Amino acid sequence: MEVEVNENLLLPQEILLSAGVHIGTRIKTKDMEPFIYKVRPDGLFVLDMEQMNERVKMVARFLSRLDLSKVVVASSKRYGRNPVEKFCEMLGCRPYLGRFTSGSFTNPKYADFFEPVAVIVTDSLADQQIVEEASQIGIPVVALCSTDNSLKNVDILIPVNNKGRRSLAIVYWLLVREIMREKGTLPTSGEFGATIEDFETTL
Repeated sequence: MEVEVNENLLLPQEILLSAGVHIGTRIKTKDMEPFIYKVRPDGLFVLDMEQMNERVKMVARFLSRLDLSKVVVASSKRYGRNPVEKFCEMLGCRPYLGRFTSGSFTNPKYADFFEPVAVIVTDSLADQQIVEEASQIGIPVVALCSTDNSLKNVDILIPVNNKGRRSLAIVYWLLVREIMREKGTLPTSGEFGATIEDFETTL
């Protein structure tokens, strides 16, 4: 199968394709329709990689202006845990892994109470509780969304396969690189010390 070469992508197209960043599910929500490129013969919906690329840049620009120590990054899914931990380690954000405790952002009497300035979630469906609590306190929510996600209470989305190990590693790795470039801590064409493999959850 011949693949069009797209020079505007943040990584070579073959790397993105082999990681399946564009592969969605067999479910398509109305919210995600604008981000779907096509449906495959096997019924899987395919996400638009160019839109994913543009949204990574947009989110990086947005996050680079914030105090990253007050940005929460969450994943209740196993495959998202290592990418989130590595992202937070590189940028100084606060990870929330596994089950989210209700009241973490809204109850000042709670021992681990925290007031974030923004929240990033790995899956707006699996991480729905943290999305709802973030919306209650009126802070922006960034979500990685596949074809089956809802955009309720989501302010900015990145359309991407949010279920695959390699795909999640790539999107979080790209976000770190682009945020560093936006902040000027990395040259525009520079790379940082960590590899995509460092972000990948090992089985």
